[in-house]
Amino acid sequence: MKKAILFFSLFTITSSLVAQSNNPPGLSLIRSEDLKKDLYRFASAHFKGRSAGTIDELNASAWLVEQFRAIGLKPAGDNGTYLQFFSLVRKQLANNSTIEINGTPLQLWKDVAVSQLANTNLKAPIVYLGNAADIDTNTVDVKDKVIAIEASTKGINLNVSLPTWRYNRYIFARYGMPLLKRGAKAILFIADEQAEAAWADATENFKRGIYDLHEEANPNASARSAQSATATAPVIWLHAEAKQKLQNNTASINMNLIVSEYLYPSANVVGMVEGTDPKLKSEYVLYSGHTDAHGIRNVIKGDSIYYGADDNGSVDVAMLANARAFAKYPSKRSVLFVIHGAEERGLFGSRYYSGHPTVPVGKIVAVLNGDMIGRNNTDSAAILGVNPPHRNSSDLVSMALAANKEGPNFKLDTTWDNINHVEGWYFRSDHLPYARLGIPAIMYTSLLHPDYHTPQDNVESINYPKLKKMADWMYRTGWKVANKEMRPATDKDFKLER
Repeated sequence: MKKAILFFSLFTITSSLVAQSNNPPGLSLIRSEDLKKDLYRFASAHFKGRSAGTIDELNASAWLVEQFRAIGLKPAGDNGTYLQFFSLVRKQLANNSTIEINGTPLQLWKDVAVSQLANTNLKAPIVYLGNAADIDTNTVDVKDKVIAIEASTKGINLNVSLPTWRYNRYIFARYGMPLLKRGAKAILFIADEQAEAAWADATENFKRGIYDLHEEANPNASARSAQSATATAPVIWLHAEAKQKLQNNTASINMNLIVSEYLYPSANVVGMVEGTDPKLKSEYVLYSGHTDAHGIRNVIKGDSIYYGADDNGSVDVAMLANARAFAKYPSKRSVLFVIHGAEERGLFGSRYYSGHPTVPVGKIVAVLNGDMIGRNNTDSAAILGVNPPHRNSSDLVSMALAANKEGPNFKLDTTWDNINHVEGWYFRSDHLPYARLGIPAIMYTSLLHPDYHTPQDNVESINYPKLKKMADWMYRTGWKVANKEMRPATDKDFKLER
């Protein structure tokens, strides 16, 4: 009987060891209490929302540097430091700009908002064309005219995140751009009901101006959108009540718009755990997140600090946890931890690092990017870069899916790779510049939520058990990639749709 009991006990212990054999050695170092402690510091009011190109983002970057140092990561930025600085060009409407209609001065941002910048000194009649939905923008004669049209939701899909942030862009793309191409001297959009509801959020974006990488730092930098290109004609928004003054085609405008241009600093935070294999340590698995959130903006539910706890503090603290695991138990390949600056302004940190890597770019074998991993159902998640045309490495995807099965076993939503998905999220996070270079890249996320880009994206709203599982998944995947003899191959037929 005792032998049978001993045999059963040995069998149970052996089975348990076998069941744990797929667990990477540092898994126990990824702890919910550490994730919570780090996030309560990083996404606190102290850093004032970490807006890109401000001292608040740089202060947050300095805090991340100290965490990298405490963990024992090797500095892998520029000049033997953890930092890689780059400059943003910021163009912003100067406060002494003026707009008058029929001789009446309009107060900037309250009565009138400027959505596309252009140095302009203009006095001209206003030509009212009516409702945008009734205008054939391909035939109407607008050359050298100041045009006024009413905004319209017709044909615009607003079943999307942040509709109040995006509506003005959708209107401009659908109606404004064709008119500018036909030679309009300026466009005045008259707000409809949707635009009135969006006014507060939209003007906060307009006030900040437009950004791009400093061209001396990145001569191949391209503008993100038509609005970030060098503009020759201004685009202006007026409240709905302005229609009464404009619809009889007797109104005139007198405007003097002055665009200020200056450089703003931002930084990537870069640390490394050196690999143990004499050959493979010259290759790198790159973990990716971003520092910035949206700073201090208009008040929502009594708060004006856009903390960015989920976006993207959740990923940054998960990267710290992963770094502790790799620092204690190094892998065969080296592991890079890159927390990019200025993602919210246009993926500028990842665009800069991918163009100016501190390691040979051909030696980066995979990019594991995270964007918002701390909310929603504990048992579900999503991964982007899994399905064509966004999948650029079947090998990397297989390892990520296997890591999920061996660990958190999330029910995965893979529909976000669909080219018709309204969010187009694949093109809005830091894996993209690397994927465009052909580097195997995927993105982990727990998906969007109503607090996205609001002050309510705070530490109290994070699902910490979910965050722990997501951090585990990222670590499990990275451990596989960092120890596999062959690096993940890039799919030969990989080609993004845009």
